[in-house]
Amino acid sequence: MTSSDPIVEALGAAGYRLTGPRRAVAGLIAEYDGHFTAAELEIAARERRLGVSRATLFRALELLTELHVVERLDLPSGEHAYVPCVREHHHHLVCSRCGRVADVEDGALADAVAEIARRSGYRIESHRLELFGLCRHCQAKAGPSA
Repeated sequence: MTSSDPIVEALGAAGYRLTGPRRAVAGLIAEYDGHFTAAELEIAARERRLGVSRATLFRALELLTELHVVERLDLPSGEHAYVPCVREHHHHLVCSRCGRVADVEDGALADAVAEIARRSGYRIESHRLELFGLCRHCQAKAGPSA
């Protein structure tokens, strides 16, 4: 089975059944341009009568996070949100106003992490960086003082 949905493809490639609820969750995620919360997905699923329970939704998000096709963001407000991701290591720029998310390549950060490891004596196994601010669109809407 071929799909243009990377989430559905990842589930199939990892040997997971492509159940109706999993497909429904993948479809809901595909509709977001930026980050989304589990609560937003739950509301959308209920409004569309997709038959996806809260427990199923959270299990699907956990599985998709493990497969590295969805990543959990820790927002400055303390809330958690999710964003669809490419499987390669990268970081995120997150708009604090509209929720738009852009991927950022590791670039020079890898050198900085290696230097931190060298200086500290730690063997750094992973790292994650999320940068929050206003995207170009929200800056333009806010005017020159933003």
